[in-house]
Amino acid sequence: MQSREGLRLHASYLPAENARRFVLLSHGYKGSGFGDFAGISRFLHEHHCNLLFIDQRCCGKSEGKYITFGAREQYDVQRWAYYIALRNKNRLPIYLYGESMGAASVLMASGHRLPGAVKGIIADCGFCSMKSQIRDMAANWFHLHWVGLLLIRLELFCRLLAGFHMSDADTTKALETNRIPILFFHGAEDTYVNQKNSRYNYAICRAPKEIVVIPKARHLCSAYVEPELYRQKLLDFFASYDQGVSGRCI
Repeated sequence: MQSREGLRLHASYLPAENARRFVLLSHGYKGSGFGDFAGISRFLHEHHCNLLFIDQRCCGKSEGKYITFGAREQYDVQRWAYYIALRNKNRLPIYLYGESMGAASVLMASGHRLPGAVKGIIADCGFCSMKSQIRDMAANWFHLHWVGLLLIRLELFCRLLAGFHMSDADTTKALETNRIPILFFHGAEDTYVNQKNSRYNYAICRAPKEIVVIPKARHLCSAYVEPELYRQKLLDFFASYDQGVSGRCI
């Protein structure tokens, strides 16, 4: 598939027997679909999910020079959703499932037009924006609390070399307009993407929603720390929205 700018984007497809839904898997920063979702993909496949492991731009076999923290990836996710919808002969429900930057990307994509078959979004450890994530990393990792000059330089780099604005990588507008149900996961001990990001995204979301914060779990470790709870939440989410049933806003 091609991006809006003509980049060749790659994905791997794993069909399931007696499939009941499609799940698009959106990996994190410099990650891979098979790597980031290694712990949960087998469970999803065994529970009748056709899986599309996408390679984000500049990762795996996809073309591109720059990772854009969701600014461009959100449109790639949108295109992949339509790619699935056009081949969805049995009219199965579609879910967008992202981890870390991939979670931010699917949340941003929710602000754009998506196929009607997209019934839900799963966001594990997603951040709010590129700017807030850089500020948090500078403060937590390097004890730098004044990063104005750094942000100015990064903005120039993003605009002049990568062709996007840092403000493009932000979930706020999408979540204020999105009406697709969202299941948020986050580890309470995440020191890479602080749990406050998912709590903020949850707070501004206007769609049916649920947030699950797992005690003692670090970044993307919720499914390992509490596997039974994590998996049951996924199954409950699918059961609620596979048929397009309206959920309650929690």
